[in-house]
Amino acid sequence: MGIFSAFLALCFLVFFHELGHFCAARLFGVRVEVFSIGFGRKLLCKRIGSTEYALSLIPLGGYVKLKGQDDLDPTSREIAQDSYSTKPPLVKITILSAGVVFNILLAFLLYVAIGVSGVKILQPIIGSVQEQSPAQKAGLLPNDRIVKIDSISITSWEQLSQIIAQAKPSGSSFAPHTLHIQRGDELKSLTITPESSSYQNIFGDTIQRPMIGIVAKGEVGVEHLGLAASIKFAMQEVARASLLIFESLKRLILGLIPLGELSGVIGIVDVMAEVAPSGFYAFAMVMALISVNLAVINLLPIPALDGGQIVFVCYEALMKRQMSDKVLYTLTMLGWAVLLGLVALGVYNDVLRIVTRTMQ
Repeated sequence: MGIFSAFLALCFLVFFHELGHFCAARLFGVRVEVFSIGFGRKLLCKRIGSTEYALSLIPLGGYVKLKGQDDLDPTSREIAQDSYSTKPPLVKITILSAGVVFNILLAFLLYVAIGVSGVKILQPIIGSVQEQSPAQKAGLLPNDRIVKIDSISITSWEQLSQIIAQAKPSGSSFAPHTLHIQRGDELKSLTITPESSSYQNIFGDTIQRPMIGIVAKGEVGVEHLGLAASIKFAMQEVARASLLIFESLKRLILGLIPLGELSGVIGIVDVMAEVAPSGFYAFAMVMALISVNLAVINLLPIPALDGGQIVFVCYEALMKRQMSDKVLYTLTMLGWAVLLGLVALGVYNDVLRIVTRTMQ
């Protein structure tokens, strides 16, 4: 059931991306010749107006076929009022960008729904205190709940960590903070001065930042956000997910992340299938992250992707002439070769990981 839910969710994410192109094309009077759910041979199809709506054999996402545009043959053009080929550059860029916008919009709506239904947070309760740390020197103990830092009320461990990480330098050290804690039935105030310490981020980099030497107890709570707070939460999460994916891509391109870490469709479905039984919160968080991932990936300047097509349109707009058919076709075929190579590598890595995990 988990795999089925994951597969449907991934199909919906890709379908929603194509829906963006469909809506933008219709808005600007470009004829959508085919709107298909799935790829390959058409199993069911019905023509409504000028568009053929189809259910195809391979139910992985979908595609739209615009009049005057052919992803496999970019030199194919059709001169007509309702053709993509005759539209001005800004309209073309809008149509090409619409899928990305829809993926970002979907992620945003998912994060808003998560905020309203309840965000899982790590409670600001101390699990352990490191020896000789600022926390031990200040008198903090396990099971202390931090309720306020200076004048700011604390509701989560993440919020506490962010404030400590932003501690302002004061000479050779950092400015002290006043921690208000709950210890049993008592409320206490303690003064603590962060010290520079090293930790490893998710990419394995060692980073220096202000820390006080405490570890969370691990108790999880749920915080229900109002609509305004949920919108703010959604904006922050979309920005955070985008930056994370851009950073991952940069490191992959620079060779800082091995190609063996690259994952594909099978890996995505596998992760979603594992998360699916955990309930709405975890599944929606993963869906939102993958939706942002699809948006960012499609912006890459690879000719087979939206980003590459946008580069071609920008070239035409700046140079006031079309790229030669030979160059356009060659670049597009190279783009498809790169894309299919990455897809094949991702599938290989996914299968290898699953087989290795099964044999352990």
